[in-house]
Amino acid sequence: MFPVRLIQLIEAHADNLADGLVRKLTKSEQCKRLLHKVPAEELRRRTHEIYRHLGDWLVGKTESEIEERYIGLGVRRARQSVPFSELLWAISATKEYLWEYLQLEGLLEKPVEFFGEIELLQRLETFFDRAMYFAAMGYESVRREETDETVLPAVAQR
Repeated sequence: MFPVRLIQLIEAHADNLADGLVRKLTKSEQCKRLLHKVPAEELRRRTHEIYRHLGDWLVGKTESEIEERYIGLGVRRARQSVPFSELLWAISATKEYLWEYLQLEGLLEKPVEFFGEIELLQRLETFFDRAMYFAAMGYESVRREETDETVLPAVAQR
């Protein structure tokens, strides 16, 4: 019952979704420092990749593939000194913007089976929750490395 047609519509609108999300993040008070640290084109490219290949992310990718991608993202954002809260806000905004776009464009009003929409919602929630969790793991790993680097030299000097 998974709404393949709806996923195909989302993937077909990936350019508009990515552009709109970057505009939304640019205006967001919750992402001020993120946008100073991460080039807009990088944000656009990353979100476009999610939207363009949403079917793969929801159905085809294993949890370990999501883990690998989002730990990497967490590491990258930590090394760019993006505040953790802004990283999580941006991932959450990616999900929220998708639903806003679908409603605005009337894509949810087309005859799609209700249970298919429920399944899509569940899979989206699971994907983005895992994305945030694994990004947090990557982010925290960089912070632990930084802490270890500052503590170990001080201990070694004693």
